[in-house]
Amino acid sequence: MITISLCMIVKNEEDILARCLDTVCDLMDEIIIVDTGSTDKTKEIAARYTKQLYDFVWVHDFAAARNYAFSKASCDYIYSADADEVLDEENRSRFKDLKQVLEKEVEIVQMHYANQLEHGTIYNFDREYRPKLFKRNRSFVWIEPIHETVRLEPVVFDSEIEVRHLPKASHTSRDLQAFERMIAGGKVLSARLHNLYAKELFVSGAKEDFLCAEAFFEESAVNTEHTIDQVKEASCVVARAARLRNDIHKFFKFALKDIGSEGSSEICCELGQYYMAKKDYHEAAVWFYNAAFETPCLLNIRCGSTIPLTALAECYEALGMKAKAAEYRRQAAEADKT
Repeated sequence: MITISLCMIVKNEEDILARCLDTVCDLMDEIIIVDTGSTDKTKEIAARYTKQLYDFVWVHDFAAARNYAFSKASCDYIYSADADEVLDEENRSRFKDLKQVLEKEVEIVQMHYANQLEHGTIYNFDREYRPKLFKRNRSFVWIEPIHETVRLEPVVFDSEIEVRHLPKASHTSRDLQAFERMIAGGKVLSARLHNLYAKELFVSGAKEDFLCAEAFFEESAVNTEHTIDQVKEASCVVARAARLRNDIHKFFKFALKDIGSEGSSEICCELGQYYMAKKDYHEAAVWFYNAAFETPCLLNIRCGSTIPLTALAECYEALGMKAKAAEYRRQAAEADKT
């Protein structure tokens, strides 16, 4: 049977830390908790579960903190958890079974990360696989009978364990500030972080957040070294910022960058909002329809469902078409349940 180290980084989690640890503590062979500057009772609560409690000076870098926590682990595998996660009894049982039967050749175990959409996170899936269990020491082996090479790709096992994500509040403000700090410090965002910054804005960003991000994404949208996905993501952000500032020339310039390749639900919603503000409800309805039924989402899954469907109902209500408005309201309510 494998042994597992739980590694967590925490800060001011007194309301939810015990809830998390109560569901996993008996599954672990050691518990390592790294505190990054709590001013509440987080450390006092953590000390009830482990003596391996460490302080880490916060340097605005989650990866650095997690690497420090991982460096303290001594078991075969490391389970990485956040304080706002829980395992229910069914999935605790699955975890116990996994611990008994997992082959040591497996280097990463993925688990279903669930309950995302309910809490307004930036992920466009309510349930998706994420790597959660990591082999602490990796062995390199030669493969292939001819033209042999060292296997570089990890051996990944997709388990049926479901981890429920139950945050007590949105992390939007913290995350957006982190992006702003990186950009102000001259750091280049990877394609993944570029995507997540744009997603965070479209899922939870306020007007001020879009205006703050506008210059960065405008530069990104015209960067000839960026992929078409990065250009489209950036164009969505700039178009929204320009519409909010009533800069119509820039709004259409960047909206067309997206429409010129393959339109996205986000830009169709922006065009719909523009024409709705002009009280051109017929034209607004065209674009909201395209958002809901004809184009893919890039950043916020609701831009292809509840947002345009609700807007369509408002457009047809304004046009006096009550039956059509009622139908789109029904569809919006149904989409909100999925």
